[in-house]
Amino acid sequence: MNIPLSRPDIGDLEVEYVTRTLRSGNLSLGPQVAEFEEEFANYIGTRYAVATNSGTSALHLCVRALGIGPEDEVLTTSFSFVASANCLLYERALPMFVDIHPVTLNINPAEIRETLTSEYVWKPDKCRLFNRRSGRILKAILPVHVFGTPCDMAPIVEMAREFNLRILEDACEALGSRYRGQLVGTFGDAAAFAFYPNKQMTTAEGGMIVTNDTQVAMLCRSLRNQGRDDRSAWLRHTALGYNYRLSDLHCALGLVQLKRISDLLSSRERVADEYSRALAHTPGITLPYEPAETKQSWFVYVIQLQGPWAAWRRESLIANLRGRGIACQAYFPAIHRQPYFKKIPLSRPSSLPQTDLAAGRCLALPFFSAMTNAQVAEVCAAVHELLTESADAAGSCQKQFSASAG
Repeated sequence: MNIPLSRPDIGDLEVEYVTRTLRSGNLSLGPQVAEFEEEFANYIGTRYAVATNSGTSALHLCVRALGIGPEDEVLTTSFSFVASANCLLYERALPMFVDIHPVTLNINPAEIRETLTSEYVWKPDKCRLFNRRSGRILKAILPVHVFGTPCDMAPIVEMAREFNLRILEDACEALGSRYRGQLVGTFGDAAAFAFYPNKQMTTAEGGMIVTNDTQVAMLCRSLRNQGRDDRSAWLRHTALGYNYRLSDLHCALGLVQLKRISDLLSSRERVADEYSRALAHTPGITLPYEPAETKQSWFVYVIQLQGPWAAWRRESLIANLRGRGIACQAYFPAIHRQPYFKKIPLSRPSSLPQTDLAAGRCLALPFFSAMTNAQVAEVCAAVHELLTESADAAGSCQKQFSASAG
């Protein structure tokens, strides 16, 4: 592609840190890991940070550490990357999908409240909500800050307290985002971040758990390293764990990226602003929305196609943009529509009209911190031209259909 969908922002200092670590001989479980964790916890403002080999691993360990298991359910969104639901399935817990807000595309607090009252019954003797149909326990809410847009956390925190629920934030796409001045990842019992190369900062592959809970942090540190007890003998394992470690090489890269995080976020905001300016008068699309009381950390720039032909126009736009060497991607296919999910015995059929609408009309355009204004202009000109052509084609088809029907 002439213009890729994403590209990591790697400079000379990153190369220097990684090379220095290579020459040190400490490639795993070395000093870079501890330093990266400490610096990340300081940035987010939590007591602990635990590095993992991916955001998915971070989510999985949090599920284990929060005691979510086979008899449990968790309220979450289907408009997300599959990892936010898979982390529950790994522990044989089930997601209870809640519909999204049509504007923010995040889990809708009003829908959470409706689900709590219609699908669950409160048992005072156990201080728990139980599913009216399956009898499963509702253990947690897992909000996903989709595309870097913070969820409306105040009502979510309020409902969690009211119904004795844990909160696990999926902040994998939202490093640096703020809700009412507070960084996302600090509202719940634990949160997960991810550092894949398309994220706001990267360690190539990697993730991070943040928490203020000492027991959660200790358990996650143990589970990421095959359940080893770090306070006793070298090969003494106290739990069934995993190889979810992040190497010193990845952490060396992460340390530099974290030092640059303000500049990286500012550069991405510049690109987003340029897109919004250039696309402001393009008909047939809706631009990203930044809710009041939030500060968005831009993960991707996603437009939504509008109108009755939105799905058809999106597929046409994707094919034609790619034909011009401009990468783009449908973001996100709904999790509950994925082929493998049809085999999952959910407690209720998923009726998620807003999720289905968004999944059929959202499109991610090329987006990365070093993207030039000229590249943005090229993408926007192509989008405008192709959408005008598709609108004309749709209008012609509609006229032919009306004529034949008449």
